[in-house]
Amino acid sequence: MSLATIPFEELQNLLAQIFVRHGTSQRVAEVLAHNCASAQRDGAHSHGVFRIPGYLSSLGSGWVNGKAEPVVTDTAPSYINVDAGGGFAQPALAAARQLLVDKARENGIALLAIHNSHHFAALWPDVEPFAEEGLIAISVVNSMTCVVPHGAQKPLFGTNPIAFAAPRANGEPVVFDMATSAIAHGDVQLAALAGKELAPGTGVDRNGNPTNDPREVLEGGALLTFGGYKGSALSMMVELLAAGLTGGNFSFEFDWSQHPGAKTPWTGQLLIVIDPGKTTGAAFANRCETLVERMQGVGQTRMPGQNRHQNRAKALVEGVSLKAEELAQLRELAGLA
Repeated sequence: MSLATIPFEELQNLLAQIFVRHGTSQRVAEVLAHNCASAQRDGAHSHGVFRIPGYLSSLGSGWVNGKAEPVVTDTAPSYINVDAGGGFAQPALAAARQLLVDKARENGIALLAIHNSHHFAALWPDVEPFAEEGLIAISVVNSMTCVVPHGAQKPLFGTNPIAFAAPRANGEPVVFDMATSAIAHGDVQLAALAGKELAPGTGVDRNGNPTNDPREVLEGGALLTFGGYKGSALSMMVELLAAGLTGGNFSFEFDWSQHPGAKTPWTGQLLIVIDPGKTTGAAFANRCETLVERMQGVGQTRMPGQNRHQNRAKALVEGVSLKAEELAQLRELAGLA
């Protein structure tokens, strides 16, 4: 397998060309391209260029509106609603972002509820920029049915990730993005492509029997939640916050059977942004640093998000790494080959 490198901005521009060529507006293309290129740059390959065929398949099927114009509603002093118009969630967030920050700064906390949206990307890029501004951010998003609730016999929940970001005084923000399933769905797909087995307790086959074969999980099987009933309870919480509260679809409420090729879940997303300046102010970043130092002191060698930041620093010097055949395919999709 040969590898290639490409400067981050060049990759971002290449992906934007692909999105526009396949039916998005320029604005939507730029937002999606930045998100996807960021994931590739930071080593989150299950949400990097690997996702491009899925995006294009959804766009080509007519399942998602690549030119949607989000409608932002200033609902209350700390509450914003956004109708994504059947488009992607990231442009909806971008449309409301400044208002969300302003409300958080003014009131100490603000909530953004996005519905009628598709989310097909990593969740940490949605929250990390807030921490870079000294804010705390939490986000949840639900997805398509592919996870069996603890104690149940059939899938109902999505992978339903939770992302969190907080500022540190002397380092990069503390950021985590975790599926409430035992493994992210994209990682199952990557394992299948690589011919690798999954860890025990990850999934079941179409008959509900435990399996370590990612192909069996993908072909009629399902994932399990992490931590048994604990992950299942968190996944239920995500369904209620990301869909029940926002007005989006639960993971089981949409039918894409009439759109062959549809890959993007049509659900909802919730973001909560907190200004620590209303409580401890700059002391919060210092307190966060104290906790990180103590964690390191007891032997924790890696902080949440640390690998991504290390990969990012390397990529900014050496370029973003990807398979040579992937880069060739991207250039072909952009009409450059």
